[in-house]
Amino acid sequence: MRALTHRSYAYENGGLPTNERLEFLGDSVLGLVVTDTLYRIHPDLPEGQLAKLRAAVVNSRALAEVGRGLDLGAFIRLGRGEEGTGGRDKASILADTLEAVIGAVYLDQGLDAAAELVHRLFDPLIEKSSSLGAGLDWKTSLQELTATEGLGVPEYLVTETGPDHEKTFTAAARVGGVSYGTGTGRSKKEAEQQAAESAWRAIRAAADEAAKAASSGDDASPASDSSAPATGDTSSPGH
Repeated sequence: MRALTHRSYAYENGGLPTNERLEFLGDSVLGLVVTDTLYRIHPDLPEGQLAKLRAAVVNSRALAEVGRGLDLGAFIRLGRGEEGTGGRDKASILADTLEAVIGAVYLDQGLDAAAELVHRLFDPLIEKSSSLGAGLDWKTSLQELTATEGLGVPEYLVTETGPDHEKTFTAAARVGGVSYGTGTGRSKKEAEQQAAESAWRAIRAAADEAAKAASSGDDASPASDSSAPATGDTSSPGH
């Protein structure tokens, strides 16, 4: 239970042990396993690029997404204050708790078991980070893509609704005055990341289609068209 005990719960219940030490340990275990995996599957990448891929996987947003997929928030022991402000869905709390769980598995069952858990939870993210360059940092990915395509710098328009303790943020990702994607979330950052992901996919798809069309046009050489009409006069004399 210690891995699931947030400090807010501990303080409200007589100073129980919190999950912070386990979180510290789990962060190192997670970093080691992810780094080892990236090192092995990308034997030719320089250190800087490996660090970038690792950062795309080992960050609060990525960990929180994994935690939400496990419905981890439902099992965290929170204090009343955190409970009342939506703590069960806070990215920082979900990320810290997931690291604490990894740390607990390491202590109880050893590195092999902890590594197996990390692989089961994070291998899809490792694969995605490799294919997207900036991985789950969609805002960075979008900025890199728009720069490559010569579209300009993305901007984000954010609106918010709801009471202070339960706000919903909506973001629109605009490039060159055109909105390419929208997103919603419990925080401004989450909404912007979702909008950036949507915009990235839209622009990437359009760029791929344009490249495909250009390639098809290059392949359609006039010289290869055997059905083209002859330009010379083939009629017989007198007709």
